[in-house]
Amino acid sequence: MLRKISLLILLITLLAACAPQATATPAAPATEAPATLAPGDLTAPPRTFTDGLNRQVTLPGGVATRIVSLAPSNTEILYAIGAGDQVVGRDEFSDFPAEAKAVESVGGSMGQYSTEAIVALKPDLVLAAEINPPELVKQLEDLGLTVYYLKNPLTLEEMYGNLETVGQLTGHDVAEVVNALKARVAAVDEKIAAVTDKPVVFYEIDASDASKPFSYGPGTFGDLLIERAGGTNLASAAGITDPYPQVSLEQIVSTGPDAIVLGDSMWGVTAEAVKARPGWENLRAVQQDQIFPFDDNLVSRPGPRLVDGLEQLAKLLHPELFE
Repeated sequence: MLRKISLLILLITLLAACAPQATATPAAPATEAPATLAPGDLTAPPRTFTDGLNRQVTLPGGVATRIVSLAPSNTEILYAIGAGDQVVGRDEFSDFPAEAKAVESVGGSMGQYSTEAIVALKPDLVLAAEINPPELVKQLEDLGLTVYYLKNPLTLEEMYGNLETVGQLTGHDVAEVVNALKARVAAVDEKIAAVTDKPVVFYEIDASDASKPFSYGPGTFGDLLIERAGGTNLASAAGITDPYPQVSLEQIVSTGPDAIVLGDSMWGVTAEAVKARPGWENLRAVQQDQIFPFDDNLVSRPGPRLVDGLEQLAKLLHPELFE
């Protein structure tokens, strides 16, 4: 029970930090975009960027060569753009790609990081995210570290901008990576464009209380990806405005999901467990066996794997379009 409560607290914290927020804006370099520099080029001049907290962040060597990542989304971005070899430290939840797990952990459980471990790694850049409070940024700065705070994107399109920003920080040309992601999203958009029958989707984040499971509401990537994948998010359809609501069984029954997506399958929740819940047996999604386990990391981490999440949701909701 204690483990489950701890996981729930952690999950809600991560979701609140990793989903798009209404006031968020993508970070961009303060100076004009320079030519891509090679990591470790000692002749490179310093460059100054403006981060997500509107702070001026200067890299004395032009690009970062020793990076500590404080969020899974940042770690995934770094590896996706080819900067994995420059990562010398990561938060303990950074588990993708697999090689990231071999990098030294600096903590992060319940928001507690080891500043001693971070300093000992001698990074020339600490890459923070919205999961990290501004107080942590200041604490690390006061220790003499260079910290760049990467704000969460609001859309897939803004996520590309974050990849470009990290590319400039690390000396990598990300055009090929970004163009490949855009092409994949465009392929989904093209298939979904003709969809007129959009199934109602209940996305379950946590059902510790099966009578009021947590879900994604408006303004989150869960909501955005469901809609872009050709579905209708049940929470939005029910008129819920909370970004991370507990949806009552009454609301679920009255809205009538055509599909149930189990983001909490990573904690062991199964379709059989859903079918056994009192009051759920009459749901159309249950009767038609439209209950799908899903990797919630593809929704809750605002990095390049959001595109994987979009593709997988689209295939679940409209398999006939991807045969």
